[in-house]
Amino acid sequence: MSTTMQELRAREFARLDESGHVYLDYTGGGLYGTSQIQAHADLLTREVLGNPHSRNPTSLASTHNVEAARERIRRFFKADPDEYEVIFTLNASGALKLVGESYPFQPGSRYVLTADNHNSVNGIREFARARGATVEYLPLNKELRVENFEALLPEADPALPSLFAYPAQSNFSGVKHPLEWVEQARARGYDVLLDAAAFVPTSRLDLSAVRPDFVTISFYKMFGFPTGVGALLMRREAMARLHRPWFAGGTVRFVSAQNQEHLFALSGEAFEDGTVNYLSIAAVPLGLDFLDRVGMERINRHVAVLTEQLLAGLHGLRHSGGQPLVRVYGPQAATGRGGTVAFNLVDPDGQVIDYRLVEERAIEANISFRTGCFCNPGAAEFAFEYAAVEAYKCFTSLRPEEFTLQQFSSCMHNQPVGAIRVSLGIASSETDIHRLLDLLRTFADCHALPRSPRDIPDIVGG
Repeated sequence: MSTTMQELRAREFARLDESGHVYLDYTGGGLYGTSQIQAHADLLTREVLGNPHSRNPTSLASTHNVEAARERIRRFFKADPDEYEVIFTLNASGALKLVGESYPFQPGSRYVLTADNHNSVNGIREFARARGATVEYLPLNKELRVENFEALLPEADPALPSLFAYPAQSNFSGVKHPLEWVEQARARGYDVLLDAAAFVPTSRLDLSAVRPDFVTISFYKMFGFPTGVGALLMRREAMARLHRPWFAGGTVRFVSAQNQEHLFALSGEAFEDGTVNYLSIAAVPLGLDFLDRVGMERINRHVAVLTEQLLAGLHGLRHSGGQPLVRVYGPQAATGRGGTVAFNLVDPDGQVIDYRLVEERAIEANISFRTGCFCNPGAAEFAFEYAAVEAYKCFTSLRPEEFTLQQFSSCMHNQPVGAIRVSLGIASSETDIHRLLDLLRTFADCHALPRSPRDIPDIVGG
């Protein structure tokens, strides 16, 4: 950890060391710096802000803050204001739903996505299917990457709207999927949806160089505060092809009850339902300023160095007989990946140790990481090497109201149904990694116990 990053942790994240806490869930949510909160509090105590849907002084002040935030977001991502709209949402999932419900899927259209995707991207398939489109997944290899992308991606009919969706960085394995896919997919007739939620907290996304049609982000994952605010960055050309299935306050220029007519707003506000979170949106430029002051390149290097140390430490953990203690899912080295690592502990016989037992010890040690499948079932299915036919049989053999992960695991011959995910970020340190490794060492020479009769919890956090 460089002196600069040590000083940053001491200045902006002192609460971590003061409370003895190890935070290793940055893919679940970033941490805010103290100065961000102070600056936002100063703004709120200085200004008088009202609902922006008016022209009174307090409304105009809020409108100014919201529009300034849109412009700051464009500058941060180098998004040409003549090309990209910035639409505020609750989070990345809200942004993805906007695309899914409004995209003009029809019979003959394709919705193609990588097996490695967050459930909010998977969920768009329900809109596609309902409108007669074909849904296809691109498979993953042993490293949870897509091989031979151009050979796998089918040509889309240029006369019909088709959508390709993928994450810039996996929220399960940390794999960074190539940004070059954006133009390759567009050349094959697709609009492209790039889920950037796990990528942008530690990597620079330059929309002057890479130009997806839709980009989805959550600001709390980038810089911790505010929660409840995300964004959809959408090319104006693509926006013109969308058809909203309803309208609401703030999305329209005119509505007639008598004639049952309405006119949508001409800008991205047509997709912002009701009053935007104008008090929290005012904190977004402060968070982006914070990242710029630290430097995205410095954050990226910091996380890359720590990720290499983490992987080396995990691979070095052994039982007394020399057998590996850790089974890492996805890339085994730091190349082409971010700071998210999914793994399970295994006993000397190679049997998976219930991740709940590891989590319980972590709680006692004041260490925060995430367990489960992380809202990414596709990556989990490939990581755990599920046979599709067997998994389908197990899934359909149980009535929906009786289904539990414990029963599913038993049907799958006790294959894993979840893992441990450690993710690094701006305030991570070598000490955090050492404390994690010390915790994991306590499982050396332990044998996997029979699963508890209680159900494995259905943990679905992102």
